[in-house]
Amino acid sequence: MDPIHRGPEEFGHDGNGFSEEAGRRRPSRDPLTPDFSQQTPQQARIVPLISGDLLLTVNPVDGSEVEPCPPGEQPAAPVRRTPAERADRERAAAPPVPPGPPVLQLPLLQRADERERLVRLLARGRSVRLTGPAGSGRTALLEAVATDCAELAPDGVVRLSGHKRTVADLLHGLFEAVHDAPLHRPDRELLLEKLRTTGAVVVLDDLEFGGAALDELLDATPECAFLLAATPDVAAPGPDSHLEEVFLAGLDRGASIDLMERVVERTLTEEEANWAGDLWFESEGLPLRFVQAGALLRQRDLLSTDPTAYDEYGYLENRPVEEVPEAVESAGADADEVPLPSLGEGAAPAALLGSRLSEAARDTLRFAVALGGEVPHQAHLPALVGDTHADAALAELAGCGLLSPAGSRYRLAAGVLAQLEAAGYGDDATDRARTVAQHYAWWAGHPSVTPARVVAESDAMLAAMAQLVPGDGAGQTSVAVLLARSASPAFAAGLHWSAWEKSLRIGQEAGRIAGEVAEEAYFHHELGVLALCTGNLDRARAELETSISMRGALADKSGAVAGRRALALVEDRSGRPAAVGAPVMDELPVDRFEVSPPRGLPTVIPVSMPRTYPEETAVASRQGAPKAAAEESGRFAMLGGARRNLVAAGAGVLLAGVLGTVVTLGLTSNSDPQGDPGASTEQSVTGSGDQEEELPAEESTDGATPSARTSGSASSSATPGPSVSGSAPAGGSGASSPGATASESAPSSPGGSSSSRPSPTRSTTKPTVTPTSPSPASPSPTDTETSEPPTEPTPTGTETTEPAPTVPDSSDSASGPSKASASPSVT
Repeated sequence: MDPIHRGPEEFGHDGNGFSEEAGRRRPSRDPLTPDFSQQTPQQARIVPLISGDLLLTVNPVDGSEVEPCPPGEQPAAPVRRTPAERADRERAAAPPVPPGPPVLQLPLLQRADERERLVRLLARGRSVRLTGPAGSGRTALLEAVATDCAELAPDGVVRLSGHKRTVADLLHGLFEAVHDAPLHRPDRELLLEKLRTTGAVVVLDDLEFGGAALDELLDATPECAFLLAATPDVAAPGPDSHLEEVFLAGLDRGASIDLMERVVERTLTEEEANWAGDLWFESEGLPLRFVQAGALLRQRDLLSTDPTAYDEYGYLENRPVEEVPEAVESAGADADEVPLPSLGEGAAPAALLGSRLSEAARDTLRFAVALGGEVPHQAHLPALVGDTHADAALAELAGCGLLSPAGSRYRLAAGVLAQLEAAGYGDDATDRARTVAQHYAWWAGHPSVTPARVVAESDAMLAAMAQLVPGDGAGQTSVAVLLARSASPAFAAGLHWSAWEKSLRIGQEAGRIAGEVAEEAYFHHELGVLALCTGNLDRARAELETSISMRGALADKSGAVAGRRALALVEDRSGRPAAVGAPVMDELPVDRFEVSPPRGLPTVIPVSMPRTYPEETAVASRQGAPKAAAEESGRFAMLGGARRNLVAAGAGVLLAGVLGTVVTLGLTSNSDPQGDPGASTEQSVTGSGDQEEELPAEESTDGATPSARTSGSASSSATPGPSVSGSAPAGGSGASSPGATASESAPSSPGGSSSSRPSPTRSTTKPTVTPTSPSPASPSPTDTETSEPPTEPTPTGTETTEPAPTVPDSSDSASGPSKASASPSVT
């Protein structure tokens, strides 16, 4: 075959031009139609990491699971980063460069003395606290000193941000900057061990704490030299901290005007210089004020410039009218017709600067105000603003001095937030915070987004949650729950645990307000796992028990099992048994002393025992959960469940003896003197003129006999104590006989005659012994011949059940006086 002219066979077709494979499967004609059969479900991001000696598996579905680290899975020892690795990490942690024209780089004016002093103190190993008002240029001075100290310490320079950070955050941040330990959060002991040998120059900006917390930070890092920057309102360090204090004042008038000229990029006119002098007197020479004032003058120059003067290709002329910026529309006037800003506008220029920016920049300012000053990353601005070029707004704001770097991000500069709120930029703050929360909830839960990227946006996410929690409607709090549910697992996997805790607490409160019990139970579970990993066992126990109870009410078995596993680990570490509010019976361990029935089922022990209180019920129903062993105190705690079984066992032995005695008496006694084959051999208790009532064959649990049941005026008693029938003669001497029973009032035999000789009473009670002193006289025959068995069937036509044998009752009953007052009569 010609290699140039290929046949159809080489393309999968036969000689007629048809493809065998195409005949079997035809592709979709419309590429925009989604192929639902080919879509894969979104995968949950499950990240295992090591926290101390625990293996934490971050599970965003049912809740994180924690267990002791298996023997072969302990992480390797942390190793120090090389200088090249530290440099790469610093570049990645720097604030992003705004797109568009490069932002003007301003020199450090009138700070040479402070810069030299700080470098000298740090070279000697001294720690310094740099104090200055907001807008005094502390961040720029710190950056210059960090560059000069790059070669002083063996571990280099570590730049940290103290904005909304605690001592634990800074200690773990310093450990991560110096050591390479992926997916490993060391415990307190290992953390302090590694930090004691860390030698670095730590440049910490925006410090927000002092006193004992600052002393803890310095004591944990004895080989580090700190350069701390804080405002005067931050608490002072402790007296034993030995920190050098350096105060940063404002610029003088000449340096302030020089800085403004560098921003405007031209020499100031006399009128502008006088205006700058008045501004210097009002602002005390703060550099930030002159950067913003210079931006006002630059905007004024733009307004007074012909927009077509530098339009070589006629771009502005060909643009649609709706796309022409406001500044261009109002431009073209003479410079003399654009007045200078007033002194008040120069002291608080944020509103005037924002009014002259693009619409995307103004929307970005509104989002920043809604987030409490936090500015979203430039990659999120197009989606939030709705403009594909909205990322360029970050360069506009930075060039006007409205933004300042904060760690790896930007936030509104000092004083700008209050000025914009006064100008009305925060009127729709709740709606914009909801928009941000919905966007971040989708973005943070996407599997392609790494936990490190989510951690970088933690401040903006937390600000959006906090803005929505006190919302007016449940819809606002539901969005906060959604964002917390999506972001908290990423915070945990990214080892930013302070943000993890804050998001969990905000989500728990939002779930409570919105009534989302399942989500609230999840947040309680995560808080318990976090407390367990940080060593707070009491807090972990409380949170996990709450989560288990809520998930048990929701029938969430998988979530409840995860909670019970974590709770078991808590109790194992604390040395106390677990006390769960709603246990599952198939997972409770079987006690060797007591086997409790399921909840709601009565506990019945077929033994009749003496009862202390006659009002006790015969059947005890267990309505609540079994008491935990932790509630028992002392060395008798383990005997609490066995006491009932011991009593029951003793009663069983007594019952066996009684039954044996009764059987023996029945075998050795004579037959019925009437010889009636139809007569019942078992005794029934009847009342005078009333229907016969049977006694229960089994009695209940706590060792108590049932109270006597009465029918009419007759008393049916199965106790061996004396009983007096309502039909007995008043002068009968058998009424006080110890062996008398209630059968004295039984009807006579059908023949009308009674037995002429005494016959032993066939009774189900065991022989009793009276508590009185023995009498020398023996009982008379009248005392023993009290009754004879009934010879006619019971009214029901069935044979009565033999009543359960009992023991003497010490209390008075309706059947007669107590045995203590009964004495044998002697005729």
